[in-house]
Amino acid sequence: MFLKVTQSTSLFVLCFISLVSLNAQNTGSISGKVQDKNTQELLIGASVFLEGTNLGTLTDAEGRFSLKGIPPKSYNLKIQYVGYVTKTVFNIVVTTGNIQTFNIDLEPESKSLNEVIVKTKTKNFGKKTETPLSIQNLTAEEIKSNPGGNFDISRVIQALPGVGGNTGGAAFRNDIIIRGGAPNENVFYLDGIEIPVINHFSTQGSSGGPQGILNVSFIQDVTLASSSFGAGVDNALSSVFTFKQKEGNKERLQGNMRLSASEFALTFDGPISKNTTFLASARRSYLQFLFTAIDLPIRPNYWDFQFKTTTKINDKTTLTTLGVGAIDEFSFAVPKESSPEKEFILRNSPNINQWNYTVGAIVKRRISNGVMNISASRNMFNNRLDRWREGKTNDEEFRAFQLNSQEIENKFRLDVSKYIGTWKYSYGGMFQYVKYNNYTFNKISVQPLISFQYASAIEFFKGGLFGEVSNRFLDGRLNLNLGVRSDVNTFTNTGLNPLRTLSPRMSASYALTEKWSLNATAGRYYKIPIYTLLGFRDNTGNFVNKNNEYIGSDHYVAGIEYLPAAATRITFETFYKNYFNYPVSLSNGISLANQGADFNVLGNEAVASNGRGRSYGFEVFFQQKLTKNLFATLSYTWFISEFSGSNNVLVPSAWDTRSLISAIFGYKFKRGWEVGLKYRYAGGSPYTPYDLVASRASYLTTGGGVLDFNQLNALRLTPFSNLIFV
Repeated sequence: MFLKVTQSTSLFVLCFISLVSLNAQNTGSISGKVQDKNTQELLIGASVFLEGTNLGTLTDAEGRFSLKGIPPKSYNLKIQYVGYVTKTVFNIVVTTGNIQTFNIDLEPESKSLNEVIVKTKTKNFGKKTETPLSIQNLTAEEIKSNPGGNFDISRVIQALPGVGGNTGGAAFRNDIIIRGGAPNENVFYLDGIEIPVINHFSTQGSSGGPQGILNVSFIQDVTLASSSFGAGVDNALSSVFTFKQKEGNKERLQGNMRLSASEFALTFDGPISKNTTFLASARRSYLQFLFTAIDLPIRPNYWDFQFKTTTKINDKTTLTTLGVGAIDEFSFAVPKESSPEKEFILRNSPNINQWNYTVGAIVKRRISNGVMNISASRNMFNNRLDRWREGKTNDEEFRAFQLNSQEIENKFRLDVSKYIGTWKYSYGGMFQYVKYNNYTFNKISVQPLISFQYASAIEFFKGGLFGEVSNRFLDGRLNLNLGVRSDVNTFTNTGLNPLRTLSPRMSASYALTEKWSLNATAGRYYKIPIYTLLGFRDNTGNFVNKNNEYIGSDHYVAGIEYLPAAATRITFETFYKNYFNYPVSLSNGISLANQGADFNVLGNEAVASNGRGRSYGFEVFFQQKLTKNLFATLSYTWFISEFSGSNNVLVPSAWDTRSLISAIFGYKFKRGWEVGLKYRYAGGSPYTPYDLVASRASYLTTGGGVLDFNQLNALRLTPFSNLIFV
């Protein structure tokens, strides 16, 4: 033990000394490259300068730039190139010693003067032709500066318009609920690779968890699309999150160390060779030690790891590899001072052991008038839950529940984007090999003994094809986009019929003036049932959910956008989402759209895909990017979310909070000081009361109560509000 402590201490001291020496300078640097957004061609001679200073430069023969000797503070970086829309990267915080690295995509401008002006402003907010509305963009510094965000991307996202969290009994979780949809209706892409899990202690079959996995230091920006998804995206019903990572700097090895109230993290980046750079990080929590010392009942313990490498193979081809992983352990302990009721609950709570990873590689190659992307990836999620009655840990006689499950996906994807004049078209496909394993034991009662036990293992293939085309009309004022995709699988009974998942979509944007534009979209989207459903067997060993259909959702959105300045945006949108083929539990007749925001497993039961639902409302959003040391956002969303069960009657869903308000204000002073304020409000979440008679009968044997589904979501919690000032 002494040897291990000595080695760990020496390593820590070595890392600390290295990091201090790396950051010993009193100025910082910004570097990166500028390229054509459509073709990825490097732009030589682009003007790059810091607003409000005399610091600037031109990109070199490789499209790269470097600004050095920058005094530490926040800056806006402006990039200009003849024939391209000017772009501003807001709120770049320069610190001493380290190099900030950015890849800047510039979009070719139209010949229409009016469109040039409109596009100059809209491109600062992440707006695209295929997604002209319902889109938000955050930079890494906006994430870091978010009051109370604790460098957690998932928590910061909850302050965006239309985004709610679990404001019920687990308000500390990062469940992402978009416009009244369930947490498992969202998909996440990291540099083009899908990552199923972005939170520690995630709910299998859903998402969320108390702490995010992704390292904010890696992120260049995050884009949220809450509708109008491109045809290249599959399995999204409520939102698509696109995380764009930085590249490691090409000049030298550098790093930083972060010590917070809950964790310790190390991050490094730099060159590996002349043509290869890397990013790498590791993080370790120590909450379990803190909570033990102050005698709190929960014992969370986690690690996470992340890396990225970028290799320039030649002038046209770039290879990127990346990986994200986490190890989670969660248990409960009885505090020294505890009531008999609390002690009983804690001793009957499950222990959680999880690990997950995603690794992948992407080859990006410039082709004639376009770009081709080829990616391959693998992700795995291992989940184990154990629960014993009366806290008799590891005593099989007292075991009440056990789950041991793995989800494995091997993915291959190809997409091509081409440009001919003002026309853009893209096409591609994906192929996946899926494995799912599950062993479940559930003791429902002791006297008489009633238990349920099954083991399951499935493997099958998934595939999908898509195509998309867009163009500008009426002197560039009108942008139209049309897309279609279809997905198949070899497991469900109707999975090989591509017509059952044919999903057309259309979007349009019309510039009324230089500052005003109208936007609209309509589309159909599908999601395959979650693996916990597909792999479920009944007592006879049959896969009872093979007849389930893909879950479908039709989106209709319209809105207006006002851009009074390049850094200011105001939007108003109305939306309607219509759901069909939603899974409904055969045991209690309740839609699974109401579940997924706790620490259990979603979908381990027999269901029928005959549920329906709807979510509709409007939202207003104001955003001010950093100008003159000030940044702010303010949004209000009103919506109704309803789903039906086996009785086909629409009732409020568990996410039907009706009103969402979020506001963020920040001001940056000199010498790195800043002040921030964040306010969140959500109306009362619906909940289902307990059946007291049935709960008393089952409590001692199961450790839980029985809900009265005759009063499904009939009651509401008090409204949730939260104010943070830092």
